[in-house]
This record gives sequence, structure tokens and C-alpha cells, in this order.
Amino acid sequence: MLTEEIKLYPDREDVTLTTYVIAEKGELHAQGNRPAVLICPGGGYFNCSDREAEPVALKFASMGYHAFVLRYSTYDEGKNQFPDLTRQIEPKEKTKHPAPVRDIGKAMLYIREHAKAWSVDMGRVAVCGFSAGAHNSAMYSVYWNSPLLTEFFGVDAEMLRPAAVILGYTLSDYIFMKGVKKNEMDTAFFAASNTAFLGEANPSEEKLREVSPALNVTENTPPTFLWATAADRMVPVQHSLRMAHALADHKVPFEIHIFEEGDHGLSVATQASAMSRTMLNQDAAKWVGLAECWLEKRFALDLPQKTAFEQMMER
Repeated sequence: MLTEEIKLYPDREDVTLTTYVIAEKGELHAQGNRPAVLICPGGGYFNCSDREAEPVALKFASMGYHAFVLRYSTYDEGKNQFPDLTRQIEPKEKTKHPAPVRDIGKAMLYIREHAKAWSVDMGRVAVCGFSAGAHNSAMYSVYWNSPLLTEFFGVDAEMLRPAAVILGYTLSDYIFMKGVKKNEMDTAFFAASNTAFLGEANPSEEKLREVSPALNVTENTPPTFLWATAADRMVPVQHSLRMAHALADHKVPFEIHIFEEGDHGLSVATQASAMSRTMLNQDAAKWVGLAECWLEKRFALDLPQKTAFEQMMER
């Protein structure tokens, strides 16, 4: 496996693309170009969680897909820090919207540029995210062909098209979220997250609507896989349901799985990503296998019915 951390901008250390490229040069090389999954960890737009990075990449690599982890623009600028929520934070121009979603576009273009060397099938690249990373991925799913990205990069929309999207416990509707009853800590968290992402603690309804993927789905939104837990106390399960409802309204293929139990931020929900026993959940961990089955409908490797050796042995 070829693993490398790449700076996407020469003047920034914080926005990076880590490769998990299957570099088999033996018999498996004959499988040809492989699909890929671009992963966006969560972290409230404050940072990018390591728990939703490499453990997820290795799961997709085990399915036979190349994997890439994008550490996109966040408030901590790659320092893996969390702000003091008892104090009002100051906005940062270079890390707020639309920087995070444009970082996905930058990563897609970088992968495309190196697709031949890495044997990537650019027609089958999925974007996968968790929590804020899922929101960022969902934003990309509804804006990939918009001037927000195409004009910024000066490219045709087809250069940026994702083939599928996988969203874990996503936030999809800021208008809905504004009305959700919150305790004091949650109120402080989302005020700070809004400042980190949008530059202000209480954005206008127009701005909130703009960054609500569920309110901006179109027929050009790619097929989507959603999973969440009904017990999520930070990002209510209604976000996934609202995204599914919007996809259904626009006849976009989707699959959704809601698990009864489990806290927010489960990642792969096994020891591979857990920091405590509360992060283990056998039921929610099934999302990986379910996503694998769903992806195989679109990303199945182009394998012959039998190998040349098998055919020879049958003679």
C-alpha cells in the first residue's frame, strides 16, 4: 500500500490528503484501475478527528478500493486542538465556508491528476464523511457542479463529479437545527461551530439555508448512503431523515440505515476507532458491511468469470 501525506496547498500545512493506495504489483495488479473513496473526518469544523480517518480508510481498502483521507480547512488549522467553549471565539477567514467544500474539490482534482499513476477509476470515486465531515461531503454532493466550485477552479463540472456519497450521522439542515432544544453546553458548542464554519455565532436564515444540503438537493446529487443512530444526542437523527426525504423528492437513489442505540461519533464503532467502551456498538458497526454491499452495486471490480489459470485447469 502506498501511504503518503500530501499538502494540497504549498503555503498551508493543515490541508492535506493522505493516500491509502493499493499498490499491488503482482497478480492483483491485473484487476486494473480501482474505484476510490475520499474520506472527510468530523470534528465540528474545529478539527479533523483521527478516529474517523485511518480506521475508515483501512475498511475501504480491505474492500479493494483506494482510499484517501482529506484533512480539510478547520478552525484549529491542523493543530488538533479544541477551542475553549466558555469564551467567544474569533472567526478565521481562510478556514471558514466555502473553504472546506472547496478543499474536497481540490482533492478530487489532485486525485484526477494522479489517477494514472495510482490506477484510480475517476468515474467511480465516492466521498464519505462523518458528522461535520458528512455535512461537508453533503455540501459537495449538492454543489459539485455549481459556480461555487466550477468557477473557482476554472474547470468543467465533470472534472469534479462524485459517483456516490456516504454520510455518517450527518448534519443536513441548519434551519431545523436552529429550532432544536439544546442544553447550555450544546448551545455553546454550536455557537462556536457556527463561528468556525460561517464566521458568526448566529448567521442569517439565508446563510443557514445556503449551507443546508437537505434544502439544496437536486437531480444531480449523486446516489447517497446514509446511516445514523436514533439515540444521537448531538446531531438529531432527523438530519439524516430530512436528507433522505429530499433525495426521495428528487428521485435520487439512496439507502438509509438508522440504528436504535449509539452515541454521536461512532466512526466504525469497533476497537479500531474507539477511545472508550461507549464508542463500541456491534449493531452500528454493521454500517460498514451494508455500505460495502451498496457500493458493490456501483463500484464492483471488473473481474472475469474465471482466471486464465482456472480456465487452463479445466481443460
